[in-house]
Amino acid sequence: MKTKLDYYRVFYETARFRSFSTAAQHLYISQSAISQCIQQLESDLNVQLFVRTKRGISLTNEGKILYLKVENAIISLEQGERQLERLRHLEAGELRIAAGDTITTHFLLKYLEEFHATYPYIRIEMANSYSSQMLALVKEGKADLAFVNMPMEDEELTFEECLEINDVFVCGPDFENKEPYSWEEVAKLPLILIEKNASSRHFLENNFKERGITLEPQIEVAVHDLLIRFASIHLGISCVIEQFSKEELEKGMIKKLPLDPPLPARSIACAYLKNAPLSYAAKAFLELIM
Repeated sequence: MKTKLDYYRVFYETARFRSFSTAAQHLYISQSAISQCIQQLESDLNVQLFVRTKRGISLTNEGKILYLKVENAIISLEQGERQLERLRHLEAGELRIAAGDTITTHFLLKYLEEFHATYPYIRIEMANSYSSQMLALVKEGKADLAFVNMPMEDEELTFEECLEINDVFVCGPDFENKEPYSWEEVAKLPLILIEKNASSRHFLENNFKERGITLEPQIEVAVHDLLIRFASIHLGISCVIEQFSKEELEKGMIKKLPLDPPLPARSIACAYLKNAPLSYAAKAFLELIM
């Protein structure tokens, strides 16, 4: 580009108002500065842009051609600025979240409802997969935030813990249990566990393996709510997240099986890229949760 973009803004305003003095007032600069910019632009382009007469100024044929191009560029830039302003004020944009069914249903749903009520013009996209795949979506730029079960590690991502959770074994209301059960005794019960690919299953198996115990469930399911349902009808002993089973525990549909010592607490965390700024929508949603 031969000349400065500022000169095109001066040219545009001068041509629009057909007046050096009006353009100067609009741009908050002196009339002599306007004249100098136009002269420099004409020199750079080696063409005359304005015809100066006693009655004012008008565009030459070359000036009219340039004006149409500059006008389109200025309008596009102003539209871009307005769009950015709408994004900044959360009047437009999108929020892309990756999270499993259980975390979405039992943790995120109330925040999604509140966020949508507050920012109705933000488009929300949800992706569902296993934790490792959800982290890949964030790194590939296909999701802004991923909500995963900890522990997870990735040097490209920041993990912010959002909620502490506890894994507990539960049984049906008529199951005659004793207090307490050792880990070895629980492992011998008819277990119902979440499927192998789930991070909750990895967490459970790793803790038992540290004690030299292998878990061999009789039933495996894909969703957390089935763990509760199956235990409630006495199909076996399920390992569930206590915070996500409060209603069923309080209603007596299931009851806790005491484990001594209990499983260690873990957490749900929000993962996002370390070296990339969060979108305004993602930042607002994370602030809402935290």
